[in-house]
Amino acid sequence: MNFTDTHTHLHFDQYRDDLDEVIKRAGQAGIKKILTLGTDPASSRDTLSIAHRFEIVYAAVGIHPTDISDKPNEDTRRIRELIDQGNKIAAVGEIGLDLHWKEIPLEKQFPIFEQMLMLAAEKNLPVVIHNREAHPEMRRFLRERDFTRLRGVMHSFSGTANDAAFYMELGLMISFTGVITFKNFKDMDVVRSVPPDKLLLETDSPFLTPVPNRGKRNEPFNVRHIAVKLAEVHSLQLEEISEITCRNAASLFRWND
Repeated sequence: MNFTDTHTHLHFDQYRDDLDEVIKRAGQAGIKKILTLGTDPASSRDTLSIAHRFEIVYAAVGIHPTDISDKPNEDTRRIRELIDQGNKIAAVGEIGLDLHWKEIPLEKQFPIFEQMLMLAAEKNLPVVIHNREAHPEMRRFLRERDFTRLRGVMHSFSGTANDAAFYMELGLMISFTGVITFKNFKDMDVVRSVPPDKLLLETDSPFLTPVPNRGKRNEPFNVRHIAVKLAEVHSLQLEEISEITCRNAASLFRWND
């Protein structure tokens, strides 16, 4: 049985000493593809280096809303250069909007988000979108900027069922993290509202480790636990969720088998 993990941050310090073992464990657990994402030009370059080291790993490059620098246009240029140079780049991400940390105002986030969306369209790449506590603002922004069709995924989804329906209507897929395995998770109706053909698997490693390993560092081999929960929610066999989500990921990211 095969799985894909469509959202990790393998360049983080948590993997500094044992990344080879992390990738080996993932392979032994049936993980056939892993997407690792940057959040600024430097980390995006690091993710691309990791993708070149490991056959099953692909990279996404982008500027996260909480990592916007005081030289946004230069950063966008550097992301463009990475895309032009890299042959294992599968997406533009992690990009989006964030109102949780309140460090960077939306007025600075909107232009970078728009530039990243336009760059992805120009390069014919999907987008991996972050949204934390900013769904009304993102929906309004996308409507006002006339982004009526998008290819990509809303990662670590935390919005309402109505939000999910809006994004899926644009053409986006939805992914949920290990949070859906927590006992205090209360939005299973939102998970149930997303049909299997719109689902992707992700761990968001090293964060949000699913039960039964909650409290430990997260890594890609844990994606199976999220698949088990999704299969339960949608009354499917694990093999069916495995096959569907692998097919969804391959279609979206267009990576080679």
